[in-house]
Amino acid sequence: MISINEVLETNEMISKMNLDVRTITMGISLLDCVGSTVEETADKIYNKIVESAKDLVSTGEDISKKYGIPIVHKRISVTPIALVGGSVCKTSKDFVELAKALDRAAATVGVNFIGGYSALVCKGMTTADELLIRSIPEALATTSLVCSSVNCGSTRTGLNMDAVKLIGEIIKEAAELTKDEGSIGCAKFVVFCNAPDDNPFMAGAFHGVTEADRVINVGVSGPGVVKAALESVRGESFEILCETIKKTAFKITRVGQLVAREASKKLGVPFGIVDLSLAPTPAVGDSVGEILEEIGLEYAGAPGTTAALALLNDQVKKGGVMASSYVGGLSGAFIPVSEDQRMIDAVEAGALTLEKLEAMTCVCSVGLDMIAIPGDTKATTISGIIADEMAIGMINQKTTAVRIIPVIGMGMGDKVEFGGLLGYAPIMKVNNYSCDAFINRGGRIPAPIHSFKN
Repeated sequence: MISINEVLETNEMISKMNLDVRTITMGISLLDCVGSTVEETADKIYNKIVESAKDLVSTGEDISKKYGIPIVHKRISVTPIALVGGSVCKTSKDFVELAKALDRAAATVGVNFIGGYSALVCKGMTTADELLIRSIPEALATTSLVCSSVNCGSTRTGLNMDAVKLIGEIIKEAAELTKDEGSIGCAKFVVFCNAPDDNPFMAGAFHGVTEADRVINVGVSGPGVVKAALESVRGESFEILCETIKKTAFKITRVGQLVAREASKKLGVPFGIVDLSLAPTPAVGDSVGEILEEIGLEYAGAPGTTAALALLNDQVKKGGVMASSYVGGLSGAFIPVSEDQRMIDAVEAGALTLEKLEAMTCVCSVGLDMIAIPGDTKATTISGIIADEMAIGMINQKTTAVRIIPVIGMGMGDKVEFGGLLGYAPIMKVNNYSCDAFINRGGRIPAPIHSFKN
């Protein structure tokens, strides 16, 4: 049982250290929403989402008031739309109509985002998958709340390089269509290797086909709490450092467990997982970069950064799994540049480069996240960056992702402002030596040999 004393113990974490429940995300299966026409399917999607999630926002607000725990976002994830629309959508425009239905439903129930405008193409693309992927730029440009993702690789299947090449082109198109808003369309799209079915965080959330009809997943975040805890053991050994992170992660996860159970009970929806991810915000004191500095680095990106991040990620997971039987999603440390003030500072100081970020993704929770690059970066170069990141995930049997934003009209030295949790980002330097011949080969990179373990 979770006692009220445990909740009271978190009061200081909430009031002084930016502890929050980042999201309550309701996963909804739309497999029973396939109609005989695009219009009928769109109506069924809208109706099921509204009926399922009509009380989600008010429930989150009630729990927040009851326990004094900030719940920042309420979100929805749905079955990958490429699967739902596969039999009725004959053009990319048809899929855009389903995106608009998702957007209307999300607006009606009052959630912050809805994820699942997605395709799973790690081994190959169906006609529907390709149509959906090609529709992504227009879908993101014509909706406000829809988030999109594509899983284009896995440890067991290898990397679908045809999809990787196409996605580079799609990202450029999405940037162009939303150039008047800092190319923000790209901030609502992420490409994965080894995507989890139960991730509550955007932009990569979707409701996996192995999930129940509806489920509640909670994402809890507290980088400020971890940083404050480490201040008390400054200069101590790695053993003490690790124990401190682990104990702190345990307490943070218990808060998420409490909220998840309450939401599940009130909504009558099964509890899925708690995702303990140290997800930063632009707020001062809510930074993974600050944790790395407290561990002993002058800036994120200094020598030792990858080791420090590996330590942090592992101890967060160890503490989390002791606090809840159902820890899932991504659970670890996020390193988004635009959403973390100290990461931004490290980039501007020259301590943190795209290449160093790639090295850090070998041990972090996700990958290259919210990276702003020059708007004239070639599509093949973007595909090459994606391929590198997918290879890290494939070989290391971990989730990796890329959320990269070629900001049209901007170059080195510029900054792009997104606002809210997305913050702002300096334009990062990209290695522009050509990888055209590599990306244009086509086909699939085979799975590594250890993928055949059974």
